[in-house]
Amino acid sequence: MEKIIINGGTPLRGEVEISGAKNAALAIIPAAILSQDVCVIENLPLSISDVCIMMKILNQLGARVKIINKHTIEIDARSVNSYVISNDMTKHLRASYYFIGALLGRYGRAKVALPGGCYLGPRPIDQHIKGFEALGATVTIEENAIVNAKAENLTGSPVYLDMVSVGATVNVLLAAVKATGLTVIENAAKEPHIVDLANFLNSMGADVRGAGTDVIKVRGVENLHGCTYSIIPDQIEAGTFMVAAAATKGNVLIKNVIPKHLESISTKLVECGAEVEEFDDAVRVSLGERAGKCNIKTMPHPGFPTDMQPQMAVLLALADGTSIISESIWSNRFRYVEQLNRMGASIKVDGQLAVVQGVEQLMGAPVKADDLRAGAAMIIAGLAASGTTEIEDIHHIDRGYEDVVAKFSSLGATIKRELRPDPNELNGAS
Repeated sequence: MEKIIINGGTPLRGEVEISGAKNAALAIIPAAILSQDVCVIENLPLSISDVCIMMKILNQLGARVKIINKHTIEIDARSVNSYVISNDMTKHLRASYYFIGALLGRYGRAKVALPGGCYLGPRPIDQHIKGFEALGATVTIEENAIVNAKAENLTGSPVYLDMVSVGATVNVLLAAVKATGLTVIENAAKEPHIVDLANFLNSMGADVRGAGTDVIKVRGVENLHGCTYSIIPDQIEAGTFMVAAAATKGNVLIKNVIPKHLESISTKLVECGAEVEEFDDAVRVSLGERAGKCNIKTMPHPGFPTDMQPQMAVLLALADGTSIISESIWSNRFRYVEQLNRMGASIKVDGQLAVVQGVEQLMGAPVKADDLRAGAAMIIAGLAASGTTEIEDIHHIDRGYEDVVAKFSSLGATIKRELRPDPNELNGAS
């Protein structure tokens, strides 16, 4: 049983380089099979487990995947020979459902088991199905939660999403790029990784316009070619280090970022009293005194991202005053609160609201990572706390953060991974 162990209380100082965006990678990797050619993808966070699983799925489908270096892969999609993905692959991450749209676009067929990932509340795929059906596909959910989608010919059509959904926007976009005619996706998600996916598809010869707005127009093309493409920096990893710098009263230069993608995070940090200095491809965050309170409501981009809500809660738990966090995206995002309260935080949850009464100090304690972003919050809490924090279930953290221990160590943190015996095994439990 591997743990992360932190001796906290040291301000983070120095500079750190941000990896490629996990969420962009998880959309672009399936998109590569639409080309029936060779694509080289750069700035990939190859060591995170979600990306590794997506590459294994490519192999299962028959693609040849070659690792060029620690951040670059070559995908030869000419050898893809299957449209079926088994549950043993999809159960590990939600983004596996992007292969439905990609396989529909390539074969007009897709048979993909429904995905897993962090449990943050219900994740229906009704909007995905609505989009596929609008393009002419027939979609059924079979035994063992297998999505079976097929279409004789995909045809461009208006698609209105009843709610802003990143997943549905990606999936409909993937299915539409080779459909006949024009597809117009209305109420589309506007996240940076949607724009990155559209840019990747266009680099392969697609005709996608309007990504980054709430109306995306896709004019289908017959064939896509290979390309070389570099993925954008990870907005959420960058935000995590920004909040960590403020929570530890440190001073950190976060490099390889797109400052515009971080505006909602920067605004809230400044509201809490931090200093945020922007450069062309970097931001510096510093805070020399106790943070001030602020209120947060998570919203689709360009609003405050739900994936930064747990991390920001740590800073607010240490702030002077009472803050309110309103979660409007996921129904189960506050599971981490129990862990923070074990460290001395004072947070009360009522439905989708959390009331955070700031305390002067957190204390190290044994905690666990309930999900990916909750795990990031536990790391920040451990870094800011006095004493030792041990974090269990760190496989969640490995799903989305590359070299996280090494990166925090480079900023002066006392942090390490350690393999500890499982108490159940010691006791002979099965």
